[in-house]
Amino acid sequence: MDKTTLDKINKFTRRDFSQEELYTFSVILCDNDIDRDGERFSDEALESLKTLFIGKTGIFDHNASSSNQNARIFDTEIISDDSRTTKHGTTYKYLKGTAYMIRTDENKNLISEIDGGIKKEVSISCCADEKLCSVCGNTISSCIHEKGKYYNGKLCHTILNKISDAYEWSFVAVPSQVNAGVTKHFSDADEKIYHSSQESDNEKQLRRDIRRLAYFSGGRTAAAAAELSAKNLNAVQLAELKKSYERLCSHNGIRVQLMTEKSETDNNSYTLR
Repeated sequence: MDKTTLDKINKFTRRDFSQEELYTFSVILCDNDIDRDGERFSDEALESLKTLFIGKTGIFDHNASSSNQNARIFDTEIISDDSRTTKHGTTYKYLKGTAYMIRTDENKNLISEIDGGIKKEVSISCCADEKLCSVCGNTISSCIHEKGKYYNGKLCHTILNKISDAYEWSFVAVPSQVNAGVTKHFSDADEKIYHSSQESDNEKQLRRDIRRLAYFSGGRTAAAAAELSAKNLNAVQLAELKKSYERLCSHNGIRVQLMTEKSETDNNSYTLR
């Protein structure tokens, strides 16, 4: 483990850890091929996820409790494999994440299972604001084509685009993406909720925070409901709604995606990601 890797990891810790204290491993988070659900990520979506998954927590089976957190991604990379072609005829690409764990007596069995290939498949939770038909390019809610059927010799599928948030990644038993080993979770809404061009950056961030907190307190259904509830609220109302979800998460013992903002003078500053 070189100094560059240690520096990336220690951006997320409250003190600097040595190589001997850490365990690192790589996971394929997702790819651009059509999966068992007849969906695929666009290249734009992979680029967004590459940024959004930095600092995200790894858990088991999307059980978002603080005691279930086991690893954190500190680096990501999109890799192209020119020797492979996707089902829709493009070069195969995948998003690789590199995660770290602190070696403890409690997780030594988990580390052995990862090394032994027992814990292997992973699933991601994210929000895809745009779902497009591969045949006509329209949103699937306004499209007449049927996913899974062939049109002019090409398989109709859904293209997932405009990723607005990534929540977490999990070890799972059964993946839906055959190549990457990924089961995806998305917001229930097919379309991005429209916000006025006059909406401030603060209001946009409050909406993102509310959606993330709601997801960790109650899953996809809660996140979708919170998104709809926040649709017509002003900044003051959004701030109050965010506080209520923060209290709910705290009551349930859930610590939501905190990432350190380390400096030489302050090692205890954390912000919500």
